[in-house]
Amino acid sequence: MVDIKPPAPNTALPPVGQGPHVRRLGVLALVATFGGLLFGYDTGVINGALRPMADELGLTNLTEGVVTSSLLFGAAIGAMLGGRIADGWGRRKTIILLAVTFFIGTLVCVSAPVFGVMVVGRVLLGLAVGGASTVVPVFLAELAPYEIRGSLSGRNELMIVIGQLAAFVVNAIIGSVWGEGHGVWRVMLAVCALPAIALFVGMLRVPESPRWLASKGRNDEALEVLGQIRSKERATAELADIKRTNAFEAEVQRESGWRVLLGNKWLIRIVLIGAGLGVAQQLTGINSIMYYGQTVLIESGFKASAALIANIAPGVIAVIGGFIAIHNMEKINRRTTLIIGFSLTTVCHFLIGIASVALPAGNPARPWVILFLVVAFVGSMQTFLNIAVWVVLSEIFPTQIRALGMGIAVFCLWIANAFLGLYFPTIVAATGITGTFFGFGVVGLLALFFIWKFVPESRGRTLEEVEEGVTTGNIFTVPAKQAGR
Repeated sequence: MVDIKPPAPNTALPPVGQGPHVRRLGVLALVATFGGLLFGYDTGVINGALRPMADELGLTNLTEGVVTSSLLFGAAIGAMLGGRIADGWGRRKTIILLAVTFFIGTLVCVSAPVFGVMVVGRVLLGLAVGGASTVVPVFLAELAPYEIRGSLSGRNELMIVIGQLAAFVVNAIIGSVWGEGHGVWRVMLAVCALPAIALFVGMLRVPESPRWLASKGRNDEALEVLGQIRSKERATAELADIKRTNAFEAEVQRESGWRVLLGNKWLIRIVLIGAGLGVAQQLTGINSIMYYGQTVLIESGFKASAALIANIAPGVIAVIGGFIAIHNMEKINRRTTLIIGFSLTTVCHFLIGIASVALPAGNPARPWVILFLVVAFVGSMQTFLNIAVWVVLSEIFPTQIRALGMGIAVFCLWIANAFLGLYFPTIVAATGITGTFFGFGVVGLLALFFIWKFVPESRGRTLEEVEEGVTTGNIFTVPAKQAGR
């Protein structure tokens, strides 16, 4: 690596202030997070649609896992492709393409006559989900001023859990009205077309990321976009900050993408940390609860119809936890939040395992105690972990590899998610709730050590400061400045 002294620290930026630019920023963030809503609905709808779908299409335990995990394997590919496309083509155009893919995938799934067609539709949805999970957080982080970057970027994860809750509620309503009769699952899946249309129409009026524009030398356009979402003084100062960092990066490395990544040990390290963080998040088993929550509750002792309704409780607590998490994003350091989150979820895993042993099948208290602990687990996850993970991933990668690094990390996240989704029914069948959740608990202990040892702090830094710290390795040794400097 070329030994280049980093530029002098940034002078204080003018305050964000109040005015029409703040409202404009909120509107742009709302439109972009419809990608998160789609992400949540498409991953959550299978929770209630799977049982009637399995009856109609003749699915086995294995093919149920394939239907569920095909979206997740598609998402892993979509995360990588989305990152590469977004780096070259732009964040805005990529999100528009994802909206179209969501819509087409929904139509294929709704009309699927057999198992094979359903898998094709789920893969298409997975490509869109994976792309959205990479590109939307990057887009939001690049739009946001550093003072509120955590809370603004966190809105995407909040929309994901709102989408999952919407799926649980829609499933419960449709299941209660029509039962599990012929074709009811198609109605559940069809609802996804509505936010896909909203995302497509909304993104047509949303500008491109100013940091992406500046990275391509389109500084006048970048200033115009910043002028829509910042005060005039702040927009000018922030663009100067971005240009200074881009010039520094151009001196250090003259390529972008893989060549930059593989030529800098610190970039390799931050990508490995991002990938490890994503995998650790998935191995909590949170998405197994979101995909197979009804199965877990039936295993704990609920009847199928009661489990479908009880399954709404984790969705509600997830949304409540999401609002609390956004409120705390600018108050608590990222590392602290992650450590609290993994500590609480690990305790919940062990308690669920203990409860399943202490309260054997047939005990009337068993389903309610396990439901309470599952809700506590989901609440802990959403309040302290899920939003923080996505915010950190959106912050820690330098501009020249931001979408690529995010894509690699999210690819690993989705692969872990996919294998867990594929084998979760088999694991539960083989080991029951006890073995499954004790296993999650052991993984949680390993994740805690990983966070404590390797994950850097990014709160209180601009994206440009994070970029300089990662490129030079300083972020791994120098404590972050406190927010509100």
